[in-house]
Amino acid sequence: MYKIKLQDFEGPFDLLLFFVRRDELDVYDIPIARITKEFFDYIQIMRILDLDIAGDFIVMASTLMQIKARMLLPRDENDEDEEEDPRADLVRRLLEYKRYKEMSYKLARLESRQTKHFNRTNFQYDEREFEDDDDEHIMKNVTLFDLISAFKRAIDKMPRIRHHDIEKVPVTVEEQMDLIRNRIGKEGKIGFYRLISNMRRIEIVVTFIALLEMVRANQISLEQSTPYEDFVILKKAS
Repeated sequence: MYKIKLQDFEGPFDLLLFFVRRDELDVYDIPIARITKEFFDYIQIMRILDLDIAGDFIVMASTLMQIKARMLLPRDENDEDEEEDPRADLVRRLLEYKRYKEMSYKLARLESRQTKHFNRTNFQYDEREFEDDDDEHIMKNVTLFDLISAFKRAIDKMPRIRHHDIEKVPVTVEEQMDLIRNRIGKEGKIGFYRLISNMRRIEIVVTFIALLEMVRANQISLEQSTPYEDFVILKKAS
């Protein structure tokens, strides 16, 4: 099985923040049962893709299960002391993580802007990047979970087959990488859902792994017009 490891792999708090942003949840009133189910669903998807899951995800899964269990237990009506919400500690940690995350984005933007203002002159090998106002939808700050979300929807749309003949599908990551290169070479860009149309489940899985590998190798760019929806694959500008 082809195994892929990504640098700067998002952690469990990134996944929780992804759920909060996507569903516009109140951080102070997290629907713990729903979040726990979705957390396990995404871990399962990452296992299907054979992604390297850090131990932090297992710890967070245990924490969510513990909170869920505590919320299901009946409270003692005779206890005059108001018990703290079982979610309180998780909310505090999530808000603290969110503040650090937002500050890291601000510092990264400031650093990027500063390098554009103070390049050395008359040196042709300086690497320079210029912001394009028309590229506001480029997925610069979109997480791995946005991509997994699109993959999950594609898998969920596959017809459920209860009985089937086992068949070995001769498909490799390298072949699907070539397929992606050929399609964007001919068409310039292509939507993910259109790319995987008419593919079987195993082909979709291998194609998505090929896509992650090409993103990691900086070979392609991704654009998205609507958050958490389909995304467009294009050749990386040289």
